[in-house]
Amino acid sequence: QVQLVESGGGLVQPGGSLRLSCAASGIRFSVYTMGWYRQAPGKQRELVATVKSRGNTNYADSVKGRFTISRDDAKNTVYLQMNSLKPEDTAVYYCNAAFLRLEFWGQGTQVTVSS
Repeated sequence: QVQLVESGGGLVQPGGSLRLSCAASGIRFSVYTMGWYRQAPGKQRELVATVKSRGNTNYADSVKGRFTISRDDAKNTVYLQMNSLKPEDTAVYYCNAAFLRLEFWGQGTQVTVSS
């Protein structure tokens, strides 16, 4: 049974930082492209960042220079370090695992940026 369990969300003031984690089980983690997506109220889910099995990363323009995605294959975990957070970063953040035609999602974790 595949599980992606996100943690680390919460309420933070503008300019603050959060670190999201996603622990995976039931998959051969090292071969999967891992990603973070987000969905704000009334908007479509959008890509935030991905990291391939070899470590290549990709970021949405809106988060470049502020967010960093990383993976620890020994722990089957992917991280999203979020710095200089803005109110527009408020959303539910979802972990994604993709390999060939296989794709799995976590349940999401809420991130709220507000003063």
